[in-house]
Amino acid sequence: MVYYAATALFLALDFGFGINVRVAFLESLPGLRLGYYAVCFACLALMIWRPAWTTAVGVIESLATLIALIFNMALRSMVVTERMLETGAGFVTMPEIINFLIAGFAAYFSYAKGASDLATRLRSD
Repeated sequence: MVYYAATALFLALDFGFGINVRVAFLESLPGLRLGYYAVCFACLALMIWRPAWTTAVGVIESLATLIALIFNMALRSMVVTERMLETGAGFVTMPEIINFLIAGFAAYFSYAKGASDLATRLRSD
């Protein structure tokens, strides 16, 4: 729940100071970045409203983040456009790769831990 509560801090860093820590994979798509932040706030609201759903919400959001990270990185690294070749812009950069690895590991860890917790809870019921 702390991860989602920290969204306000990450939002302020991103749009207030230009430091995009949480969603560097959406750097070129500010509309989708705002959407991602909105989803994080919605997850926080769900967790506050229904504390029993905390693990399930975390698992679903982590899985969605993993899918978005993988698709974004795959499309940008495998689909080369004419604009990319002409301008040299748009190619995946080293900071984006590092952010992908860090965010991907965190999302995978969160997903695996949450899915394990859900499976244990289902087996005990």
